[in-house]
Amino acid sequence: MHDTTAAGPGSACPELFTWEFAADPYPAYAWLREHAPVRRTTLPSGVEAWLVTRYADAREALADPRLSKNPQHHSEAAHGKGKVGIPGERSANLMTHLLNIDPPDHTRLRRLVSKAFTPRTVARFAPRVQELTDQLIDGFAARGEADLIHEFAFPLPIYAICDLLGVPREDQDDFRDWAGMMIRHGGGPRGGVARSVKKMRAYLADLIHRKRESLAARETEDEDLISALIRASDHGEHLTENEAAAMAFILLFAGFETTVNLIGNGTYALLRNPEQRARLQAALAAGDEELLATGIEELLRYDGPVELATWRFATQGLTIGGQEIAVGDPVLVVLAAADRDPERFEAPDTLDLGRRDNQHLGYGHGIHYCLGAPLARLEGRTALATLLTRLPDIRLAADPDDLRWRGGLIMRGLRALPVEFTPEGAADGE
Repeated sequence: MHDTTAAGPGSACPELFTWEFAADPYPAYAWLREHAPVRRTTLPSGVEAWLVTRYADAREALADPRLSKNPQHHSEAAHGKGKVGIPGERSANLMTHLLNIDPPDHTRLRRLVSKAFTPRTVARFAPRVQELTDQLIDGFAARGEADLIHEFAFPLPIYAICDLLGVPREDQDDFRDWAGMMIRHGGGPRGGVARSVKKMRAYLADLIHRKRESLAARETEDEDLISALIRASDHGEHLTENEAAAMAFILLFAGFETTVNLIGNGTYALLRNPEQRARLQAALAAGDEELLATGIEELLRYDGPVELATWRFATQGLTIGGQEIAVGDPVLVVLAAADRDPERFEAPDTLDLGRRDNQHLGYGHGIHYCLGAPLARLEGRTALATLLTRLPDIRLAADPDDLRWRGGLIMRGLRALPVEFTPEGAADGE
């Protein structure tokens, strides 16, 4: 570990980015907040970056226009630039998406897709999300056991985002396979991820081409997001086919793994906090969904799906938390650390589903605030409420110490979440 920040007397920074750290990073983040809140660190990839861990600094950095999202501003040589961002996106010609660009292009592209994620649009999607949720639970409810990641948290957002984009049902299992490769190897071998990204990119380019032809021939008036992007670009918004493919890809990439982790981490947190879980089940049984709404926000704060915000690069010298950041330096805002800052949240290491003053940074802040947050919240609420209602005695079927967290820098999520429960229908003598 390389750092340029003096630590407190007699203390040393816990080792970062090990498997042990992945299982519970919060003690290390507490140390950083106290002793080195803006710290220069060598990442597992070899890239050096500043880690920002305090809430006030994090919120400020997320909205600072001097911190660009464009990797071209990285001070390292070209080979170093390949170590930031999403594996495979560079070779698949997918760099022009919302996570990698700044205004004015960011403003233009975000405006094009924002209509698909308004609360009203997402609300129309609610019945389909409920249908998918019930179908997936139907697949294991009678068995009395399941791996909630692979059988539930993973497929739900994949099928939902495919429906939203307009991927035909018969092709959605291909997406499930490609996404599975990306999730399984997100922190490991990059070759498999890059191949999956290329396949997804090629499929999306072909789908956009086919939809454009059918729209031009007036064969369809599809309401899906890809059709909406095509119509917008054909009406003077100047969205190139490459931009459309990159946009569809990032909506899929950002829209599924974050929700997998929201459902997985959220369920795990509830299983580890039985009083809070019982409190939520009682509220749901009484038809009170207010605790579900505040509960989702608390689960996002307590152990959210995104551990570090995506890469930022200083376009000019600036100061964060008293540290001088040089031009070209990468900056990583540690959302997981900021959201447990005792300067901002009372009893931050305690899960309180009724927490009111909860302006967490789980979906970011500023112009790059997560566009898909309304859809993710809908999926999270629907998944947890249905799971706890249909399988009321659901419990962890493994020692917490035996659970493994996926390696990787940005996302935080479990590899598997084995659970047990009374099989559905068993109480009725079926």
